[in-house]
Amino acid sequence: MLSPQWLDELRARVTLSGVIQRTVKLQRAGHEWKACCPFHNEKSPSFTVNDQKGFYHCFGCGAHGDVIRWMTDQQGLAFMDAVKELAAQAGMEVPAPDPRAAQRAEQRTTLIDVTDAAQRWFAGNLASTGGAAARAYLATRGFSEGVVREFGFGFAPGERQALKGALSQFPEELLIEAGMRITVEGKEPYDRFRDRLMLPIHDARGRVIAFGGRILSKDTDAPKYLNSPETPLFDKGRTLYNLHRAGPASRKSGRIVVVEGYMDVIALANAGFPEAVAPLGTALTEQQIELLWRLVEVPVLCFDGDAAGQRAAMRAITRTLPLLRPAHSLAIVRLPAGLDPDDLIRQQGPGAMAALLSQPASLLDTLWDHEREAQPLRSPEDKAGLKQRLMDHVETIQHPDIRALYKRELMDRFSAFAFPPRAFPARERSEWKPRGERGPLRPEASPDGGATMRRIMQGNGQDALAGAVLAGLARYPDVALAHADTLARFAEAEPRHASTIDALLDAAEGVDSASQLPISNEQGPGAPPDSTRFVFLKDTTDPATARVILAEAIALLVERPALEAALKAATARFATDPEGAFAEQQRLAERKLEIQRRLGQMASRGAALAAHDDSAHPAADNPPDDRKTD
Repeated sequence: MLSPQWLDELRARVTLSGVIQRTVKLQRAGHEWKACCPFHNEKSPSFTVNDQKGFYHCFGCGAHGDVIRWMTDQQGLAFMDAVKELAAQAGMEVPAPDPRAAQRAEQRTTLIDVTDAAQRWFAGNLASTGGAAARAYLATRGFSEGVVREFGFGFAPGERQALKGALSQFPEELLIEAGMRITVEGKEPYDRFRDRLMLPIHDARGRVIAFGGRILSKDTDAPKYLNSPETPLFDKGRTLYNLHRAGPASRKSGRIVVVEGYMDVIALANAGFPEAVAPLGTALTEQQIELLWRLVEVPVLCFDGDAAGQRAAMRAITRTLPLLRPAHSLAIVRLPAGLDPDDLIRQQGPGAMAALLSQPASLLDTLWDHEREAQPLRSPEDKAGLKQRLMDHVETIQHPDIRALYKRELMDRFSAFAFPPRAFPARERSEWKPRGERGPLRPEASPDGGATMRRIMQGNGQDALAGAVLAGLARYPDVALAHADTLARFAEAEPRHASTIDALLDAAEGVDSASQLPISNEQGPGAPPDSTRFVFLKDTTDPATARVILAEAIALLVERPALEAALKAATARFATDPEGAFAEQQRLAERKLEIQRRLGQMASRGAALAAHDDSAHPAADNPPDDRKTD
């Protein structure tokens, strides 16, 4: 007998589209393949193949199945022949027949008979006189009659031997094996579920394999919810409640929603969201995550807004991180504090739930938010703890590319949080405003009068780029006004240039914008910066071209102090984060090289223009030599 685990491994190792393409011509359609259906005659393709989900489906005739079903239905092979052929392709050995496995399969079939009979009995009890309390509880939940029937609600009476009497056709051993009865040494076995509202739990094929029961009496210390124990039928870590209904629904909506409990699932279905599932009394397991990924690439977790719900979400995230692979992740909806899905729908309506489900947070965003809010972050030690927690999560990711990307993204967020831009010292100047808002100001009104303008025209006594830009702005005051906000920010980052930029902007305000004349220097021009290095200072440069290049030079000038500050911060991080700091330094150093390259291009363009002018005007730039030669 082949185990379900072995068959799952076989399906995982064989690419469905590759098998189908041997006999059917498939065309790529996004994440799927499409073709005209091989099971019925059609002119337009309605047959799809999805390798990620492992099934084919025809929207015309309803044909549906996995790779084994394809071999049996389309190729006409017997089940074991299909399995053997696929196993040979996958390099797997078919397990030898095991008499004990056959016996266990027969036992499971018998136990299914027990749980199916129990479900029919529970459902009948709900409609009886004894089920009045259960019906009253359902009325308070607002579930429609259709939902009550669809989900198979029932009632277990309070007597300890009621189920045994109702299912007397089955021996006691089977009732115990199916989880319906409890045995205690030295005492008579008794019914597990008593005085509870009952719900059947199904496997992926829709068979009843277990039960969940909600207590109806308030005067008891018994647990509010009780599930069947694990049995040969029921493995809670491999089972998702409502999967057999949510799977087909998810193919229509393109979404699967994971909630905490089965009452949440039913509340969502009652409100028009049939694609919901729930784990059964445990945190989401690796096997359940893989089941979800067969349906959609990014399932949506929607846990309660209380602390317990958020802890459940984080447990699911930590289980998922090692399993992450390209395109497969989780999305998380954070419900308002104190509300579960049923509360939200009751208070705000289905539209509120639809809005939350349409904009879930990513796994990475949720991880960052949770760890940032987990503890106070008042000291460097607190911040180092945040970084350590984030990196501990990252190290659990097995896929190397995803691990590297998560590390980069989380460290970028951490750096922005732990090393925010520092506030620069206040200066004795007001924030620049347009002239009309602060009265007439002229160059000679500044404290040092025309001396400031002379420094501008001479390069400001500072580095070459700053001097050239300031001189260029004096030549083209309209560019200064167009970039006034940017220049004001630069003055905040570089206080040494503040008074010069103030004076230049004031002067630019006083120039007739229609004339586009340069700002004059009433006390003599002095020696301007080297125009061969900066083409926008060249007299012969076309003004439109000069303005464009000057704007680029402004952008480079403003970026430099921010780049230097970032480099300083990265260097300071070496003691606590040598790897991250080194990577950040490398990135910033590459950016510095790019700035130098662009500055060199400016110089090259200036040199090229100078050479062109020299060749065009030899008389002006190269006076002839009157000396005679022999």
